[in-house]
Amino acid sequence: MRSLSAEEAALWARVAATIRPLSRELPVEAPVAIAPQTAPAKTAAAAKGRIPPPRLTPAAPVSRPAFGAATLDGSWDKRLRSGSIAPDRTLDLHGYRLDGAWSAIDDTLERAIAAGDRVVLLVTGHERRGDPPVLRGRIRAAVHDWLAASRHAANIAAVRAAHRRHGGGGSLYIILRRR
Repeated sequence: MRSLSAEEAALWARVAATIRPLSRELPVEAPVAIAPQTAPAKTAAAAKGRIPPPRLTPAAPVSRPAFGAATLDGSWDKRLRSGSIAPDRTLDLHGYRLDGAWSAIDDTLERAIAAGDRVVLLVTGHERRGDPPVLRGRIRAAVHDWLAASRHAANIAAVRAAHRRHGGGGSLYIILRRR
């Protein structure tokens, strides 16, 4: 396997800078700084015709914190996966509309932090099959963004899927940081 030439490496950096991640996770590496493109030397096999410059779309900055795997140790994750942790507080969002759900989450997090709770079980409900996601699952889809934008984001250590006995795919664990 050969290494990239300087021109190929610059081209690859430009391509990599235009990629948008598919997941909600933040990218692991920092974005690559793009150097101004210099005109390549003319070669005998130069392409004929006009070659437009590549389009560069600036990536939107992501300001939300990652509630990722690096925030908990292995014993926490193991206990969460096995369902052996009992939540300190539970919030069931069935019957709420978007604005009511947001204020209920905010109030619950405020009370949990004040009481020194560590695990909050957030029941959002399962997405119903067959219905368009626009009509069903709007609260579930918005929860991660709400938590990241919340005034309590600095107090949240991680957000994990709940064990089956606590609601499985229709629930989330919110693990709060120790004070």
